[in-house]
Parts: sequence; C-alpha cells; structure tokens
Amino acid sequence: MKKYDNFCAALKNLEDIFLYKEPYDNVTITGLVGLYEICLEQAWKMMKELLEEHGFESAATGSPKFIIKTAYQASMITEEELWLNALRTRNNVAHSYNREIALDIVRQVKGRYYEMLCTLKQDIEREWL
Repeated sequence: MKKYDNFCAALKNLEDIFLYKEPYDNVTITGLVGLYEICLEQAWKMMKELLEEHGFESAATGSPKFIIKTAYQASMITEEELWLNALRTRNNVAHSYNREIALDIVRQVKGRYYEMLCTLKQDIEREWL
C-alpha cells in the first residue's frame, strides 16, 4: 500500500529528530520542522486511504481535519484532540521562519507527536492492514 509505505518512510526519517539537541542552527531547525510537516501529511493521507478502503466514503473528499475526526469516529485513533493539536502545529509550519515558533514545533514533536505517530503505525498494522 503506497500511502502506508510513504508514511512509514516519513516516520523513519522523523526519528532523526532525536539525534539533534538545542541549540539548533537555522538549517537544522528548518529541516526538523520539515520532517514533521512531511510525516503528518503522510499520516493523514494514509488514514484517508484506509478509511475509504474500509467503507468510510465520506473520507474521499475530506480535509485533514475531517479525516482526523473520521479516524477518531472509526477508532483508528484514540486521541482526537492531540491529533487536532498536531494539525494546528503543522499549520504553523508556514510561520517557522520565526525561531520561537520553530522551536516550539520541534519541542512538541519530540514531546508528544512522535509517540502519537508511532502509535498510529502500530494500530494501523494491528487493526487496519
């Protein structure tokens, strides 16, 4: 499944975020933020594809927020608010030229979102593939 494979590759790349410690130079922080943006993008696209395959036709045209809400209703994910926060954080990537916003994104990924994405991978493998 292409979207699942893309997500797994992005998650593997995101793991590298733990190789770096503050203080980050500009190139490093930009790269770390980018890894998160790509991984979250691949996550919701994979969820969308799986939901469609499992009969959730409404997922066919949904926005990332709608896909997350549908995934929660389908018990694909268990922490809807965490996922919605992750999406809001991803939306802040456009402002990552601001060092404080970029640092906040990296800290949130390390502290909350990486584990959330790993849990998604495990749950998908166990219940949806």
